[in-house]
Amino acid sequence: MRILLIEDDAETADYVTTGLRQSGHNIAVARDGRDGLFQATGQDWDLLLVDRMLPGLDGMTLVRTLRAGGIETPVLFLTTLGGIDDRVNGLNAGADDYLVKPFAFSELAARVSALGRRPRRTAAETVLRVADLEMDLLARSVQRAGQPIELQPREFRLLEFLMRHADEVVTRTMLLEQVWDLNFDPHTNVVESHISRLRGKVDKGHAVGLIQTLRGAGYSLRESTP
Repeated sequence: MRILLIEDDAETADYVTTGLRQSGHNIAVARDGRDGLFQATGQDWDLLLVDRMLPGLDGMTLVRTLRAGGIETPVLFLTTLGGIDDRVNGLNAGADDYLVKPFAFSELAARVSALGRRPRRTAAETVLRVADLEMDLLARSVQRAGQPIELQPREFRLLEFLMRHADEVVTRTMLLEQVWDLNFDPHTNVVESHISRLRGKVDKGHAVGLIQTLRGAGYSLRESTP
Protein backbone atom coordinates (compact mmCIF):
# COMPACT_ATOMS: atom_id res chain seq x y z
CA MET A 1 0.00 0.00 0.00
CA ARG A 2 1.05 3.61 -0.63
CA ILE A 3 0.66 5.30 2.75
CA LEU A 4 1.15 8.93 3.75
CA LEU A 5 1.93 9.49 7.44
CA ILE A 6 1.24 13.04 8.63
CA GLU A 7 2.96 13.20 12.02
CA ASP A 8 5.12 15.89 13.63
CA ASP A 9 6.55 13.74 16.44
CA ALA A 10 9.84 12.31 15.15
CA GLU A 11 9.86 9.31 17.48
CA THR A 12 6.34 8.24 16.53
CA ALA A 13 7.04 8.81 12.84
CA ASP A 14 10.18 6.65 12.94
CA TYR A 15 8.36 3.91 14.87
CA VAL A 16 5.46 3.79 12.41
CA THR A 17 7.49 4.12 9.20
CA THR A 18 10.00 1.44 10.23
CA GLY A 19 7.30 -1.05 11.06
CA LEU A 20 5.19 -0.40 7.99
CA ARG A 21 8.16 -0.55 5.61
CA GLN A 22 9.19 -3.88 7.14
CA SER A 23 5.62 -5.02 6.46
CA GLY A 24 6.07 -4.22 2.78
CA HIS A 25 4.29 -0.86 2.56
CA ASN A 26 5.52 2.20 0.67
CA ILE A 27 5.29 5.07 3.15
CA ALA A 28 6.07 8.79 2.98
CA VAL A 29 6.05 11.30 5.84
CA ALA A 30 4.79 14.88 6.17
CA ARG A 31 5.88 16.75 9.32
CA ASP A 32 3.09 19.34 9.52
CA GLY A 33 -0.51 19.81 8.48
CA ARG A 34 0.07 22.11 5.54
CA ASP A 35 2.67 19.86 3.95
CA GLY A 36 0.39 16.91 4.69
CA LEU A 37 -2.51 18.56 2.87
CA PHE A 38 -0.23 19.39 -0.08
CA GLN A 39 1.01 15.80 -0.36
CA ALA A 40 -2.42 14.28 0.25
CA THR A 41 -3.93 16.26 -2.62
CA GLY A 42 -0.95 16.07 -4.95
CA GLN A 43 -0.56 12.29 -5.17
CA ASP A 44 -2.67 9.14 -5.12
CA TRP A 45 -2.52 7.33 -1.76
CA ASP A 46 -4.11 4.13 -0.51
CA LEU A 47 -4.23 5.36 3.12
CA LEU A 48 -3.55 8.46 5.18
CA LEU A 49 -2.33 8.18 8.79
CA VAL A 50 -3.03 11.55 10.38
CA ASP A 51 -2.07 12.90 13.79
CA ARG A 52 -4.82 15.03 15.35
CA MET A 53 -2.47 17.66 16.84
CA LEU A 54 -0.37 19.06 14.01
CA PRO A 55 1.46 22.37 13.55
CA GLY A 56 0.37 24.60 10.70
CA LEU A 57 -2.97 22.89 10.15
CA ASP A 58 -4.61 20.56 12.66
CA GLY A 59 -5.62 17.06 11.65
CA MET A 60 -9.35 17.64 11.96
CA THR A 61 -9.24 20.65 9.63
CA LEU A 62 -7.00 18.77 7.24
CA VAL A 63 -9.42 15.85 6.94
CA ARG A 64 -12.47 18.10 6.66
CA THR A 65 -10.73 19.98 3.84
CA LEU A 66 -9.99 16.74 2.01
CA ARG A 67 -13.55 15.50 2.35
CA ALA A 68 -15.00 18.85 1.30
CA GLY A 69 -12.86 18.60 -1.82
CA GLY A 70 -14.15 15.12 -2.62
CA ILE A 71 -10.97 13.23 -1.71
CA GLU A 72 -12.11 9.91 -0.26
CA THR A 73 -8.75 8.30 0.59
CA PRO A 74 -9.21 6.28 3.82
CA VAL A 75 -7.98 8.13 6.93
CA LEU A 76 -6.79 6.63 10.21
CA PHE A 77 -6.35 9.16 13.02
CA LEU A 78 -3.41 8.62 15.40
CA THR A 79 -3.88 10.68 18.56
CA THR A 80 -3.49 10.99 22.31
CA LEU A 81 -7.08 12.30 22.51
CA GLY A 82 -8.95 9.17 23.46
CA GLY A 83 -12.22 10.43 24.92
CA ILE A 84 -15.55 9.36 23.45
CA ASP A 85 -16.27 12.89 22.21
CA ASP A 86 -12.82 13.05 20.61
CA ARG A 87 -13.43 9.79 18.77
CA VAL A 88 -16.88 10.84 17.64
CA ASN A 89 -15.63 14.24 16.44
CA GLY A 90 -12.81 12.59 14.54
CA LEU A 91 -15.11 10.16 12.76
CA ASN A 92 -17.62 12.91 12.03
CA ALA A 93 -14.82 14.97 10.47
CA GLY A 94 -14.41 12.22 7.88
CA ALA A 95 -11.93 9.76 9.37
CA ASP A 96 -12.48 6.04 8.78
CA ASP A 97 -10.80 4.79 11.95
CA TYR A 98 -9.24 6.09 15.16
CA LEU A 99 -6.25 4.75 17.09
CA VAL A 100 -5.21 6.18 20.47
CA LYS A 101 -1.54 6.65 21.39
CA PRO A 102 0.38 4.84 22.72
CA PHE A 103 -0.54 1.83 20.60
CA ALA A 104 0.97 -1.55 19.83
CA PHE A 105 2.31 -1.83 16.30
CA SER A 106 0.37 -5.08 15.83
CA GLU A 107 -2.90 -3.18 16.32
CA LEU A 108 -1.83 -0.46 13.89
CA ALA A 109 -0.87 -3.08 11.32
CA ALA A 110 -4.21 -4.82 11.72
CA ARG A 111 -6.15 -1.58 11.26
CA VAL A 112 -4.05 -0.64 8.22
CA SER A 113 -4.77 -4.04 6.66
CA ALA A 114 -8.49 -3.73 7.40
CA LEU A 115 -8.69 -0.32 5.75
CA GLY A 116 -6.68 -1.62 2.81
CA ARG A 117 -9.25 -4.35 2.21
CA ARG A 118 -12.10 -1.85 1.88
CA PRO A 119 -13.18 -1.06 -1.68
CA ARG A 120 -11.80 2.24 -2.88
CA ARG A 121 -14.44 4.92 -3.16
CA THR A 122 -14.44 6.94 -6.34
CA ALA A 123 -13.00 10.38 -5.67
CA ALA A 124 -15.25 13.26 -6.51
CA GLU A 125 -14.14 16.29 -8.44
CA THR A 126 -12.07 18.87 -6.60
CA VAL A 127 -12.60 21.54 -9.26
CA LEU A 128 -15.94 22.44 -10.81
CA ARG A 129 -16.11 24.24 -14.18
CA VAL A 130 -18.97 25.75 -16.13
CA ALA A 131 -17.95 27.78 -19.19
CA ASP A 132 -15.22 30.17 -17.95
CA LEU A 133 -16.35 29.88 -14.31
CA GLU A 134 -14.14 27.73 -12.07
CA MET A 135 -14.53 26.68 -8.42
CA ASP A 136 -11.69 25.07 -6.48
CA LEU A 137 -13.30 23.08 -3.66
CA LEU A 138 -10.05 22.53 -1.77
CA ALA A 139 -8.84 26.11 -1.88
CA ARG A 140 -12.43 27.37 -1.46
CA SER A 141 -11.85 29.84 -4.28
CA VAL A 142 -13.79 30.94 -7.34
CA GLN A 143 -12.70 32.68 -10.50
CA ARG A 144 -14.24 33.62 -13.82
CA ALA A 145 -12.13 34.18 -16.92
CA GLY A 146 -9.11 34.07 -14.62
CA GLN A 147 -10.39 36.84 -12.33
CA PRO A 148 -10.97 35.94 -8.65
CA ILE A 149 -14.45 36.30 -7.17
CA GLU A 150 -14.81 36.89 -3.43
CA LEU A 151 -17.80 35.04 -1.98
CA GLN A 152 -19.30 34.74 1.48
CA PRO A 153 -19.64 31.15 2.80
CA ARG A 154 -23.36 30.95 1.98
CA GLU A 155 -22.77 32.37 -1.49
CA PHE A 156 -20.04 29.79 -2.05
CA ARG A 157 -22.38 26.99 -1.00
CA LEU A 158 -25.13 28.34 -3.24
CA LEU A 159 -22.85 28.60 -6.26
CA GLU A 160 -21.43 25.13 -5.61
CA PHE A 161 -24.93 23.66 -5.67
CA LEU A 162 -25.76 25.48 -8.90
CA MET A 163 -22.52 24.34 -10.52
CA ARG A 164 -23.05 20.72 -9.49
CA HIS A 165 -26.47 20.95 -11.18
CA ALA A 166 -25.39 22.99 -14.20
CA ASP A 167 -27.94 23.09 -17.04
CA GLU A 168 -30.61 21.71 -14.70
CA VAL A 169 -33.60 23.57 -13.30
CA VAL A 170 -33.08 24.16 -9.57
CA THR A 171 -36.18 25.14 -7.63
CA ARG A 172 -36.44 27.51 -4.71
CA THR A 173 -37.41 24.57 -2.47
CA MET A 174 -34.31 22.63 -3.49
CA LEU A 175 -32.11 25.58 -2.60
CA LEU A 176 -33.78 26.07 0.78
CA GLU A 177 -33.26 22.40 1.61
CA GLN A 178 -29.73 21.97 0.27
CA VAL A 179 -28.15 25.38 0.90
CA TRP A 180 -30.07 26.62 3.97
CA ASP A 181 -30.97 23.20 5.47
CA LEU A 182 -34.61 24.26 5.71
CA ASN A 183 -37.34 21.68 5.16
CA PHE A 184 -40.04 24.32 5.04
CA ASP A 185 -40.66 27.59 3.22
CA PRO A 186 -39.99 30.50 5.61
CA HIS A 187 -41.80 32.89 3.23
CA THR A 188 -38.83 35.23 2.92
CA ASN A 189 -36.87 36.43 -0.07
CA VAL A 190 -33.62 34.91 1.22
CA VAL A 191 -33.12 32.84 -1.93
CA GLU A 192 -33.95 35.69 -4.28
CA SER A 193 -31.65 38.14 -2.49
CA HIS A 194 -28.72 35.72 -2.43
CA ILE A 195 -29.21 34.85 -6.11
CA SER A 196 -29.24 38.56 -6.93
CA ARG A 197 -26.00 39.21 -5.02
CA LEU A 198 -24.36 36.12 -6.49
CA ARG A 199 -25.36 37.13 -10.01
CA GLY A 200 -23.82 40.53 -9.43
CA LYS A 201 -20.51 38.94 -8.51
CA VAL A 202 -20.43 36.14 -11.08
CA ASP A 203 -21.93 37.84 -14.15
CA LYS A 204 -20.95 41.48 -13.67
CA GLY A 205 -18.69 42.68 -16.47
CA HIS A 206 -19.22 39.59 -18.62
CA ALA A 207 -21.10 39.52 -21.91
CA VAL A 208 -22.70 36.15 -21.11
CA GLY A 209 -24.76 35.79 -17.97
CA LEU A 210 -24.50 32.33 -16.42
CA ILE A 211 -27.07 32.51 -13.61
CA GLN A 212 -30.50 32.35 -15.23
CA THR A 213 -33.89 32.93 -13.60
CA LEU A 214 -36.55 30.66 -15.08
CA ARG A 215 -39.84 32.39 -14.33
CA GLY A 216 -42.23 30.13 -12.46
CA ALA A 217 -39.68 27.29 -12.29
CA GLY A 218 -36.51 28.32 -10.50
CA TYR A 219 -32.90 28.94 -11.50
CA SER A 220 -30.24 27.43 -13.69
CA LEU A 221 -26.54 27.89 -14.21
CA ARG A 222 -25.91 27.64 -17.95
CA GLU A 223 -24.08 29.28 -20.82
CA SER A 224 -27.04 29.87 -23.08
CA THR A 225 -30.06 32.04 -22.35
CA PRO A 226 -33.20 29.89 -21.80
